[in-house]
Amino acid sequence: MNRPTSRRVAAAVAASLSLSAVPQSAYAQAAAAPSPVILTGVQKSSLHDYRVVKVADGFVNPWAIAFLPSGDMLVTERPGRLRIVRRGALVAAPVAGVPAVVASGQGGLLDVVVHPNFAQNQFVYLTYSKQVTGGSTTALYRARFVNDALVDGKDIFIAETRGRPGHFGSRVAFDKSGHLFMTVGDRQIPPEGDLAKHPAQDLSNHHGKVLRLNDDGTVPADNPFAKQAGAKPEIWSYGHRNMQGLIVHPTTGDVWETEHGPQGGDELNLSQAGKNYGWPVVGFGVNYGPGKAIHSGTMAPGMENAKNVWVPSIAVSGLLLYTGTRFPEWRNSLFVGGLAGMRLVRVTLDGQKAEVADNLVKGQGRIRDVRQGPDGLIYLAIDDQAGKPTPIVRLEPVVRK
Repeated sequence: MNRPTSRRVAAAVAASLSLSAVPQSAYAQAAAAPSPVILTGVQKSSLHDYRVVKVADGFVNPWAIAFLPSGDMLVTERPGRLRIVRRGALVAAPVAGVPAVVASGQGGLLDVVVHPNFAQNQFVYLTYSKQVTGGSTTALYRARFVNDALVDGKDIFIAETRGRPGHFGSRVAFDKSGHLFMTVGDRQIPPEGDLAKHPAQDLSNHHGKVLRLNDDGTVPADNPFAKQAGAKPEIWSYGHRNMQGLIVHPTTGDVWETEHGPQGGDELNLSQAGKNYGWPVVGFGVNYGPGKAIHSGTMAPGMENAKNVWVPSIAVSGLLLYTGTRFPEWRNSLFVGGLAGMRLVRVTLDGQKAEVADNLVKGQGRIRDVRQGPDGLIYLAIDDQAGKPTPIVRLEPVVRK
């Protein structure tokens, strides 16, 4: 087996791609790791059988997973801690150097992503809810990961949003050119009055937007609104609600995101430069409680249609494009986590056409994040709404007999 270069390993980790070979350090860690705990018997799906295995336990509101070239796993906990899983065990001490977060409502420490060239620059990125004058907003923090600590950390982008303590977004993904995409939620601004004037429809702020940045937080010159007066130059697409899943297709460059609808109407969208995705003018959901209609319709001229809609809502969170070899029949499928739905949904892609194919891992808990490990397995962060400790689990293939 040929050992890949450090650059190749780092790029694969950041893009959640499978490796044809795993770093020798990862093999050494696996060999020293305790035996995993099998949580379920054989589960069947249309193309693969699998079982759910506990990787590590004891996380409080885990929000995101990222893998380092060493084989270590980084996990964010929403209350404000970054944790390390090493050799199959949760390291007791949280990582030092994490910024202070507003851990209120849906806010706290959110996504974690490793730079594609981590082996050279050691950069790790965090998104979090940050205290600002008049409330809180979503911020992007970059630091170097050295000796199990974050050093030289600083905010490289702070969104201009205000609102309730929820709908912060926020996911981050790199494209193959090194641009960084970031989602920012609509901050729970009520969908009432003139919906066309809702902040998610307003280009002068970051509410309900997909953003495109350089890896240092600056604005790419070719962003769709970079030269438009009165518009925030970071905006890539707008008219979104609360996006908690994001990937960039490593081959096509397509940007896919999942976002929470209100009561019903979760969406899978293909986010394209300069496009309007309609929230809250159009959609499939209704207001919470009595179910009063929000929208006058489900589509309108000049507004993009979702590629898939979940009614009723499953509370989508986490998004993965599977590129590994451990589940060969699932290659090039999207995997969507469900919080309220407590399931993992497989979605097939035919170009830019998406279709739900399987509902997996049902009843194992609220799935907050979905990532592909360097071993080609699928890892899930299980979140308890009340903050009880929960595990990171993974799907392992079972040979059909």
